[in-house]
Amino acid sequence: MSSEIAIGSSAPLGATVQPDGVNFSVYSKNASLLELLLFDSEDDIKPARVIALEAQKNRTYHYWHVLVPDLWPGQLYGFRAAGEFKPEHGLRFDRSKVLLDPYGPAVAIPKAYSRTGGAPPMKSIVAEPGSYDWEGDRPLQRPFVETVIYEMHVRGFTRHPNSGVAPEKSGTYGGLIDKIPYLVDLGITAVELMPIFQFDAADAPPGKLNYWGYSPVSFFAVHRAYSSRQDLLGPMDEFRDMVKALHRARIEVILDVVFNHTAEGDEREPTFCFRGLANEDYYLLAPDRAHYANYTGTGNTLNANHPIVRRMILDSVRYWVTHMHVDGFRFDLASVLDRDETGAPVPNPPVILDIESDPVLAGTKMIAEAWDAGGLYQVGSFVGDAWQEWNGKFRDDLRGFVKSDNGTVSKVAARLLGSPDIYGHENRGPEQSINFVTCHDGFTLNDLVSYDQKHNDDNGENNRDGMDDNLSWNCGVEGPSSDPAIESLRLRQLKNLVALTLIAVGTPMLLMGDEVRRTQRGNNNAYCQDNEISWFDWDLADRNAELRRFVKMMIEFRRRRDVVVERAGLAGLTLNQLLAQARLTWHGVALNSPDWNEDSHSIAFTVTSLLETFTIHVMLNAYWEPLTFQLPRPDAFWRRWVDTSLVQPDDIFAWEEAPPVSQSRYGVGPRSVAFLIDTGTRTGT
Repeated sequence: MSSEIAIGSSAPLGATVQPDGVNFSVYSKNASLLELLLFDSEDDIKPARVIALEAQKNRTYHYWHVLVPDLWPGQLYGFRAAGEFKPEHGLRFDRSKVLLDPYGPAVAIPKAYSRTGGAPPMKSIVAEPGSYDWEGDRPLQRPFVETVIYEMHVRGFTRHPNSGVAPEKSGTYGGLIDKIPYLVDLGITAVELMPIFQFDAADAPPGKLNYWGYSPVSFFAVHRAYSSRQDLLGPMDEFRDMVKALHRARIEVILDVVFNHTAEGDEREPTFCFRGLANEDYYLLAPDRAHYANYTGTGNTLNANHPIVRRMILDSVRYWVTHMHVDGFRFDLASVLDRDETGAPVPNPPVILDIESDPVLAGTKMIAEAWDAGGLYQVGSFVGDAWQEWNGKFRDDLRGFVKSDNGTVSKVAARLLGSPDIYGHENRGPEQSINFVTCHDGFTLNDLVSYDQKHNDDNGENNRDGMDDNLSWNCGVEGPSSDPAIESLRLRQLKNLVALTLIAVGTPMLLMGDEVRRTQRGNNNAYCQDNEISWFDWDLADRNAELRRFVKMMIEFRRRRDVVVERAGLAGLTLNQLLAQARLTWHGVALNSPDWNEDSHSIAFTVTSLLETFTIHVMLNAYWEPLTFQLPRPDAFWRRWVDTSLVQPDDIFAWEEAPPVSQSRYGVGPRSVAFLIDTGTRTGT
């Protein structure tokens, strides 16, 4: 092997291990000088070696490149870029800054890291992603018709002292592996992991940490703090160990990805990478070019449809599928990806179309949070054919109906049918709507029925942060209550929300810990709470076993083979075609007389599967008094499948064990839902 530094190649971008050394390539259009810095330790301030790249030799177009022999995976490196500092022209070069590689697959964080500077910088790490032994593993590519999503936080899932995992694995990818049996028992089919890209945990108010992780410094590296391994490349392998273990349990891995902004913030914040290499290309700038357009509420916005940024996003998504075997992505503030360099939404945004048409990504789940902080709201109109959408209206309308708001009956009816008023015009499948009532952002399910107001004082912002309108109801007492009547009502409301989410047409998503009544003590914006406010309290699994059992059995219904086969057989139908063929009849307390009035709080419907293998009769009573519903089809053999007014084990049954209902009417308790089932069989009576 030659020991001479060579010119290298502009492709591929990043640090690539080759037989004759490591090739480095980075984009910087307006830099006048670029240096490759090699470090011996993650805590070093000064590089051990500086390699100056000459524009005449080491630059092709806007790419700077060099091939350095005798380097290996685990080598620490960074860049320095010199150029003009002219903010009014969008240029912010600063040769004093050590810059991360935008394509670096691993990042080293010094022990004395500080966001305010004056400390050792973060560094990129040379890696060889293709060297991992996947033992035949591949992404699962489950169809959405089989999918039940569980949104979770890697650290929060096992960080609590009572998690039962070994202390060294607490809050890590390895800790999550140990808890896979819990996920299998619950029945979910996919975990949606809150951000695991390397992020800046110091991007938070003074004295706080950024717990959620929506502050990325890299789009290729896993977050080191979630690994139990201390070696430089260990986190990458531990993450892949987790993916492989989840796949063995037939659970998919969906990543919550943040391609809308970075941790560099606005012009007052630090420079880690993009700002120091090509600020004018990576970010959307204000008209004066000295400030940043802020459609994310975080200080900056990625210029996602610039060719360089667009390529980086596509390369990142491909990397996580090919080298990390993830099954899908939930794009945070995805509407940012629709904006051009002026911030205006464009009809056919190139980055969206690139992602959905890429053959490597065919079969990969793509989920959009179809809005941004700049006022763009695209639920039902997000561009593309392959995208599912978080349905915020499902959340709001179910909350409103269950807490007995006026004018919600027709809305909840639409949500249960897959929201045809939102998606019917798109000729899309019935699973397009991601149905959820709670997510990381806002109240937990328990807090939704326990608090009228947010209680965010622990965040240190005088309770000004977080949403004020939560469509919540405390059932009569603010916060925890020892009143049996209050607790009974709250449990009933929790079951109502779970049952409606899991019976609705669409793809259901549950929030980590909702099945055991995890509470954040009324905090609806716990982004900076890396403590027991946010962590999964495993004592709740036994304490709230009744709700956990209910959730588990509702998921079992969702995954019943006859139900899945029924829905899978309709895969070629659009939502409108499905509804046109559905044998569905609406009722009120009297048959065929639905009450759509503003002050109505009840509705019922009967639906027979298109293959005629079962019929379900659904009765929803959000009124504060009991109601008696007339039952359809006197020839049917109805069984009481679900009744949330009853306590376990009578609140829910397996279909085969459900007791028969012989009367022609059925009484539904106040603020309760009841589901009857007819499978055409009279065995087990």
